[in-house]
Amino acid sequence: MTLVRDGIPAAPGIVIAPARVLRWEVPRVPHAATISPDRVDEEVRRFLDACAWAQGRIRELQARTAAAMGEVEAQIFEPQLLMLEDADLIQGTVGTIRENHLSAERAFEWRVLEWESALSHSSHPMVLDRLNDLADVQSRVLRRLMDLADPDISTRGDHKHVILVARELTPSITVQLDPEHVIGIATDKGTRTSHSAILARSLDIPCVVSLGDFSDQVKDGQEVILDGRTGRVIVDPSPEDTANYRQRDFAIREWEQELVLLAHMPALTRDGVAVALRSNIDLPGEAANARTHGADGVGLYRTEFLVVGRNTAPGEEEQYRAYRKVAEAFPGQPVVIRTFDLGGDKFPAFLHMAPEENPFLGWRAIRVCLDEPQIFRTQLRALLRASEHGDVRIMLPLINEIDEVEQTRRIIDQCREELRAEGHTVAERVALGAMIETPAAALSARELARHVDFFSIGTNDLVQYTLAVDRGNSRLAKKYDPFHPAVVRLMDMTARAGLEAGIEVGVCGEVAANPIAAFMLIGMQVSSLSVGPASLAEIKKVIRSVSFSDAREAVREALAASTSAEVLKALAPRLEAVLDLEKFSGA
Repeated sequence: MTLVRDGIPAAPGIVIAPARVLRWEVPRVPHAATISPDRVDEEVRRFLDACAWAQGRIRELQARTAAAMGEVEAQIFEPQLLMLEDADLIQGTVGTIRENHLSAERAFEWRVLEWESALSHSSHPMVLDRLNDLADVQSRVLRRLMDLADPDISTRGDHKHVILVARELTPSITVQLDPEHVIGIATDKGTRTSHSAILARSLDIPCVVSLGDFSDQVKDGQEVILDGRTGRVIVDPSPEDTANYRQRDFAIREWEQELVLLAHMPALTRDGVAVALRSNIDLPGEAANARTHGADGVGLYRTEFLVVGRNTAPGEEEQYRAYRKVAEAFPGQPVVIRTFDLGGDKFPAFLHMAPEENPFLGWRAIRVCLDEPQIFRTQLRALLRASEHGDVRIMLPLINEIDEVEQTRRIIDQCREELRAEGHTVAERVALGAMIETPAAALSARELARHVDFFSIGTNDLVQYTLAVDRGNSRLAKKYDPFHPAVVRLMDMTARAGLEAGIEVGVCGEVAANPIAAFMLIGMQVSSLSVGPASLAEIKKVIRSVSFSDAREAVREALAASTSAEVLKALAPRLEAVLDLEKFSGA
């Protein structure tokens, strides 16, 4: 009987192969786990030795990852190393051994359970990553203490290619997969931004996550279709399903070949209007891929990877190297780097942020940066130094007030003078922009435009805050609607304010990767669109297939609409007249 499951697409591609179900779990500690008082010192030594051994193994994996994928991808293992140095976890376990006369295994299990309890109240992706890293560390240390072999992750068998199915994959497991053999990954848990998903994308393995109890429903050898573009997985497909997906895969490959030819063609509409097409990136290593796909620079460089899972804030030199690498990948082209967007769903351990009733309406983004000047100054110094190597532009998240921009300018001026006094070469002026992510910012865009060098509309948060819909809440998924008339009008208001002030207005949210939305944004006269590397060619196809005059007329009709359906009715038919939208992954 055919089983169909829809999860979260985490790495693109369509693959068809037998399943290989990987069942691994953290070792269970025997109940009889007390020790006599005279064995306490020996047990402490045994535990610390196991931690040191685990650190050594993780560093080996980190070095292999750096050699195979790059230094930044290798940083994914840094949170695990930091856990093994964390006084609360390690010395807390030692204290439990001494006070309760527990074996190292039992004491460490207790301590990990306390950590899990403190973290498990949240479903934020960053917290889920931390739990996944904790499970990886726990498994490694316990296996050493209990003299158990590592989980059997071998996937070789009777099949040349397999789709790996598991409850969850840790970074340690994912990085050891052979992409020549494992051609797809399907997991019960996980997020698109999890460390394992990032590694899967780096390995070019199509991946779907968050499939529920999928691994319990599949057996080794069952035929599976996995569509990493849509998030659909089919077990025991019918011959018709298989034929349809093979044809779909063929059509997409043909489509992708057509798109490859567009990579280095100019992003011009049919009537000659230029739209800068840039890339969103999460890691420095993604810059080369974005350039290969034809990006005209970077429209959003998220810097949170530098703080994920860390107990200490990243230093200036580390940040400088990460920013410089991307600036040098795009000589003469803009590289827009967002300052730390902390808070909300990003909780670095070194900030010791108190729990909030609604973190997305709390202490986050520019508010955190201005309240933590040492962290902010370190980042701004690194950004100013990187500006020597390219057209680096600084973008501030969640700006609502002019004073937030002015405070930042004063700090930048101070940092510039300090760096020059230290002998660094720093540009006289580095462009400073604001993300428009709230109705307040959009409604006051005319005033804000006089104080910044550019706008970037962050559609993910703008939709969320305008409609009061948590974009991470699956029950409200249908309510999260970027074509709601209120959202459309706020975006148009921002674009017009930028035009009047003579500053660039870009869009860097997920909406820009939707072909209908891209058509609408062209009609709003935005200066640039910024999307993930995988979407660059598709959006360039949109730009080159439409005329600005058509898009402008469609937007006039959309702005007069009173429902989302009417907005789409004004836009979609004009675009469908020149493009087959079914081929687009973002449609």
